[in-house]
Amino acid sequence: MNNKSILLSAVVITKNEETRIAKCLESLGFCDEIIIVDNGSTDKTTDIAKRYNTSIERFTETDFSALRNFGKDKSKGIWILYVDADEIITKDLEKEIFQTIDPHPQSDNVNGYYLRRQNYYLGYKWPVQDKMQRLFVKDKLIRWKGKLHETAIIDGKMGVLTNPLIHNTHRTLEEMVAKTNEWSDFEAQLRFNAHHANIAWWRLIRVMMTGFFQSFMREGGWRMGTVGWIESLYQAFSMFITYAKLWELQRDEHVKKNT
Repeated sequence: MNNKSILLSAVVITKNEETRIAKCLESLGFCDEIIIVDNGSTDKTTDIAKRYNTSIERFTETDFSALRNFGKDKSKGIWILYVDADEIITKDLEKEIFQTIDPHPQSDNVNGYYLRRQNYYLGYKWPVQDKMQRLFVKDKLIRWKGKLHETAIIDGKMGVLTNPLIHNTHRTLEEMVAKTNEWSDFEAQLRFNAHHANIAWWRLIRVMMTGFFQSFMREGGWRMGTVGWIESLYQAFSMFITYAKLWELQRDEHVKKNT
């Protein structure tokens, strides 16, 4: 396939996603090209991905923006669609994407789009959707920045598509704890490297309350019954463990300086 025939490239970043990747790739069958950026999987993720029309690129990096920028550099499409391994593009969203990009109006300077994301926690549909930067004219996507929470810098304006993609996050409590344990290590280290203020007991209480309030009140967890309480209390725990690990890093540095 020559470059001129590639309208849409999908970029999927993976790491040990053997239980999720097949459904994600099945939903991307409409794309002209699928780039897998594998970030050091040790399970069967890449073996499963090879069954689909994918190009597998291995790139080990803790900086999530670097992973997304690497995927951009490897893609050949006029447009790039970023999808996570735990997300699914619905048929309605697929249709809307094609209506948006082919042909793409050039007069309004909209060169990127947010996708609405419908989250499912422990199998339950969450009442509030979020918006993620995911669809871009490749030549107008300057770069991604941010090591953990990425932001796309584009030449032009961002629009918003209507139909949501499906995000199957937090499928089991075991999976939630494992994911939080991994991510909290990275986030605590980032905050430590940025010389975050010393963690006192009241900071731990504050971040836990913030995590709970965001999930339970602002995102509508109170409407979800038991699962809403579980998810919101878990968000408080997730904030706690991140900042407790930050406290641990600060303690170790203090001990090292005074011995």
